[in-house]
Amino acid sequence: MTNRLITSIQSLIDLDLVEINTINLLFKEKSIKKGDFFLAEGQVCKHVGFIVNGLMRYYINDDGEDKTYAFAKENDFICNNESFIPQLPSSKSIQALEDCEILQISYNDLQTFYQSIRQGERFGRLVIEQVFIQTLQDLSSFYTDTPEYRYEQFIKKHSDLQQRISQYHIASYLGVKPQSLSRIRKRISNLR
Repeated sequence: MTNRLITSIQSLIDLDLVEINTINLLFKEKSIKKGDFFLAEGQVCKHVGFIVNGLMRYYINDDGEDKTYAFAKENDFICNNESFIPQLPSSKSIQALEDCEILQISYNDLQTFYQSIRQGERFGRLVIEQVFIQTLQDLSSFYTDTPEYRYEQFIKKHSDLQQRISQYHIASYLGVKPQSLSRIRKRISNLR
């Protein structure tokens, strides 16, 4: 199960056999059932996860309404860094949309990873930089692009997820009601 994790890490840094064995010891297997949480609002994020199989969504509860702001699938890392790094309660949730198999590493074991793996800290920096850039792009798009354009970009970027995510969650991600998403989809299909 760790082969995909090792491949993902090696896409950013070099690893020797001892380091691969260390990673295999530091990451633990975990199953999360559909509807259950990797992280619930109010909890402290104590792990970084790597999705081997499955799909998750990130969302915030705004006066009883769930607002989805990201999705994570196979070969993605999952974490709420604003909770994980300072070890403070999370204002956001990460929920399984499908049964998931993940590999996770605790906060303390991640510190061991940084110390034991020659380029471990470099790997952490590169991952956080990717998260930071994606967050800025998503935020900018939310304020400057139309929901229709955002939907088209979502389809281009996540064509494989269209059948795996409910229209309700896609609409939430776009910041529109499900009825509006239906109209957007109809307009786009009429143009093709």
